[in-house]
Amino acid sequence: MSLFDLSGKVAVITGSSRGIGRAIAERMAEQGAKVVISSRKAPACEEVAAAINAAHGAGSAIAVPANISSKEDLKQLVEAATTAFGKIDILVCNAASNPYYGPMAGIEDDQFRKILENNVIANHWLIQFAAPQMVERNGGSIIIVSSIGGLRGSPVIGAYNVSKAADFQLARNLAVEYGPHNVRVNCIAPGLIKTDFARALWENPDTLKRATSTTPLRRIGEPDEIAGAAVFLASDAGSFVTGQAIVVDGGATI
Repeated sequence: MSLFDLSGKVAVITGSSRGIGRAIAERMAEQGAKVVISSRKAPACEEVAAAINAAHGAGSAIAVPANISSKEDLKQLVEAATTAFGKIDILVCNAASNPYYGPMAGIEDDQFRKILENNVIANHWLIQFAAPQMVERNGGSIIIVSSIGGLRGSPVIGAYNVSKAADFQLARNLAVEYGPHNVRVNCIAPGLIKTDFARALWENPDTLKRATSTTPLRRIGEPDEIAGAAVFLASDAGSFVTGQAIVVDGGATI
């Protein structure tokens, strides 16, 4: 059996109708996991679930739309996933928001609040709902998709970076709390990845040139290049890794 095999596992991935979340869902399904596709819009979720079912067999994926800003939606997501597949072994908190691009001096209170609520508190809620069954079974893997933004400052995404730094500490804290129950909690910290979410950072040629000129690999990443880290953390390959932030950034932070 491969160290990366996820046969018999059930994974819930938020923000998985596109970008990094979709890539993670597709790769986990490829390794044998049953996956729950979730984002705000039902049609987008259903499209991804259908594609995964076509590739890996009926029943490999289901779609459960949820808005991360709604605690009730997140509760229902966990309940629906558990009802459909009987359990949740892997939780990937990938969905996030960033409604403001510019210096922190100009951010509105509501914008800052939304960033913190969606990127930190919503992860806390979702983990609160999913973790008890992992604790009960004495096993599970929780993955928070953070960002290298949480490791450094920025003149344009400062508030977002504050939230992503908080995610690192959320993972460390929960790793301490859940570790005795064999539930691991880790972060992935992507660099600049070619997604719709990060479009403002890579679509501008000047911004892109600045971002890649000092990156050892001289390019930005693709969503699929984050998926391998998620599979590692979810599988037996990562069974002794907890409380960590795995940086996947082409060397940008070095």
